[in-house]
Amino acid sequence: MAKITKSLETLMRQALDGDKCAYSDLLRETAHFLRPFLQQKLSSRNDVDDLLQEILLSIHKARHTYNDLRPYKPWAYAIAKFRLLDYLRTRYADHLRFAIEISEVENSLYGCVTEPRISYESINGEIFKLSEKQALILQMMHQEGYTTKEVAGKIGMTETAVNVAAHRAYKALKRQLEE
Repeated sequence: MAKITKSLETLMRQALDGDKCAYSDLLRETAHFLRPFLQQKLSSRNDVDDLLQEILLSIHKARHTYNDLRPYKPWAYAIAKFRLLDYLRTRYADHLRFAIEISEVENSLYGCVTEPRISYESINGEIFKLSEKQALILQMMHQEGYTTKEVAGKIGMTETAVNVAAHRAYKALKRQLEE
């Protein structure tokens, strides 16, 4: 491709005057600067190519609206933006047409999600199957809301020992609940 030394505005003026070579160069250069813009917005290369063709066709159809006292690129980008929005609107409208109603999903998941397998009472019952010290630590921390430091002070242990005992209690409780 030969390097275009003429400005886009000059090419557009010449194209409007009937110069087919200038028009060809203009469309090539327009595609060159619009492609990266579209690649940022669309993930599929085919979508980029298809939309680029539509934009170039729209530029061709709207070329009579170009004001040669204004820059070319903003005019072309405006057309590209509107075509992109139309494309996205159409594409997402198609996706919505085939979308599943949320109520259908709710109904199918109702029994699985809304009815927990484990209740608070069953967890509470499992806590008391732990060792006496582990049960006391979990009860104080989670039912009565004491901090690790407060639990350590009340039962005469170090904070580190309470943390280790709580961790072991969680592991044991998890194992019991999985069974």
